[in-house]
Amino acid sequence: MTKYKILIFGLPRVGLTILLGVEVYTVFAIYTIGYSLTPFLVGLALGIGYFCTAIFSFLFGWISDKKYTKLGRRKPFIFVSSPLYALSFIFLLMPSLILPDLNDKQLLFIWLLVWESIFRISLSATTPYQAWLAEQFEITERPKASQVQSIFNLLGTLILWIFNFLIITDVLDQLETSVNIIPYSFSLPLIIFAIITLTLLYLNVFLMPTEPYFEIKSNLGKILKTSLKNKDFMIVSFMLGISSIAWSIIAAQLLPYFDQVLQYSPFEYFISLLIVFAALVIFLDIWKRIIKKYGRKRAITYVFYLAIIVLPCTLINLFPLNSYFVINIIILTGIGASLAGWFLIPAVIYADLAQGDQEKTGELKAGTYTGLPLIFLNLFQAFGVFILGLINELPYINVGSKFYSIGLLLWGPICSAILGVSLIFIWKYVQISADQ
Repeated sequence: MTKYKILIFGLPRVGLTILLGVEVYTVFAIYTIGYSLTPFLVGLALGIGYFCTAIFSFLFGWISDKKYTKLGRRKPFIFVSSPLYALSFIFLLMPSLILPDLNDKQLLFIWLLVWESIFRISLSATTPYQAWLAEQFEITERPKASQVQSIFNLLGTLILWIFNFLIITDVLDQLETSVNIIPYSFSLPLIIFAIITLTLLYLNVFLMPTEPYFEIKSNLGKILKTSLKNKDFMIVSFMLGISSIAWSIIAAQLLPYFDQVLQYSPFEYFISLLIVFAALVIFLDIWKRIIKKYGRKRAITYVFYLAIIVLPCTLINLFPLNSYFVINIIILTGIGASLAGWFLIPAVIYADLAQGDQEKTGELKAGTYTGLPLIFLNLFQAFGVFILGLINELPYINVGSKFYSIGLLLWGPICSAILGVSLIFIWKYVQISADQ
């Protein structure tokens, strides 16, 4: 039963990863390169979207803790939010379905801002889904459940990269010619992705066990007060928040980095895709084993070490070389391995913190402890994509025959420095009770 439940629980991550991945990895490139909206405005809209996630993730998590229905606490939110999530995804990526002229940049910015906000709010309503990690699995089962989720994350990531490889780069070229075109090769996969995500989330609604009833007497004020007094929780949230500035920049900048700096041939892009995906799969298992043997804190420290070393290597593209292919494969592999750790470890830590709070208060506030950290994460991520917009507004330079913003190289060392600050914070302050 546990294996079946872990499998069902992990499945929606395929669709959620594809939709969120297209938004995170592709929207910035589509709107800046394809629709010629300024990086500052796109970064601003994305930042406001992150702010919406920060507010509503906690709100929906808390409401789902407090309100018990015939379907349980979590399922009503998943049932209602999933269609809106899928629909907003389609409108966000295909504004020309409704807008008559995408050359009107003011109207296009408003469209981006509105649908990005709706997309992020509906995403926030899936917070109760993630709360099941603490609620339906024992502490010894959580690394395995998180690993299965991460494997489905990777499957979604592979589909996302294939989509980017086969379609997005070509679509960007077409949009630069005419912004009002919607190629079927672009629109049809987006609609299929939305349907898959809706279906897998509904499978969880119908097949996952309903969590048992337990009463939570604490009101919102008391819950916030208790959570904010939880020293371990606040320290971990602040540390992960600082580091999420870097991770949000990395995620959004990869596609422009591929498109404008690397300018790989289709074969080179495909080989890069396979190697990085293999690194993600391998390192998911490596990080899980490190967690089991050495604990959560040491595992996340190693993740940061790897990223800090690899990221500044983006500057190598400034220097004349016969080929950048091998060195960039090393860079991208290191980034992929680091992202695997970022996918896996934080969810496990927060589930452990929720259980620790239950032992102290007698109440399992899984939704709150899933949603509340997202306030910190998304506020910092909002700042991250705002910085991303500013970085990409930096002056253009000539590198050989290529011409692009210097920001497309500086993002690596900037993110490395941010993660270095987080690492110092881990050394000095972070203590994780599950490691003790």
